[in-house]
Amino acid sequence: MSFCLGLTGSIGMGKSTTAQMFADAGCALWDADAAVHRLYAPGGAAVRPVAQVFPTAVVDGAISRDALKQIITADETALKTIEGIVHPLVAADRAAFRASAQADILVFDIPLLFETGGDASMDAVACVSVSDDEQERRVMARGTMTLAQFRQIKAKQMPNREKCARSDFVIVTDTLDHARGQVQDVIRQIRAKTDNA
Repeated sequence: MSFCLGLTGSIGMGKSTTAQMFADAGCALWDADAAVHRLYAPGGAAVRPVAQVFPTAVVDGAISRDALKQIITADETALKTIEGIVHPLVAADRAAFRASAQADILVFDIPLLFETGGDASMDAVACVSVSDDEQERRVMARGTMTLAQFRQIKAKQMPNREKCARSDFVIVTDTLDHARGQVQDVIRQIRAKTDNA
């Protein structure tokens, strides 16, 4: 029986890098964002049901994120409708991974783990964290959004200190070496716990 670890953290906290560290250490990794990309790609399970409700969302056989943004901006009920289609498909993708993965530790990289109640189906939760200043610096360095957009996204997410307080493990990602050492420590603690179970 595999141990299921939820991995979460706000934008710019280093979650994707930390998730890769777990994968490099032999854990099986499921990535919520990657699952959505698969569902949105040509032939993906979300394409047809989304096209039936929002035909303009599909461009060249795939769901266009830009088109979705325009639809959601124009229609405040659209997001709920899209989530109603996509969330069950993401859950099915996650369940399929859980059923087929062979590793002793399964890591579920889910940005909105607490916000969506996904923590209830995990054996433990690890939250990545860094200072507010460093978070803002990292996001701005990507050059993909304005400061106002970043602050808008951050305002919609559960505050970092609350995520940390609700988590079993907190991984501080101030440096790669520090983060890697903490990842190895989390894996050691989980294996010690499961070996004694």
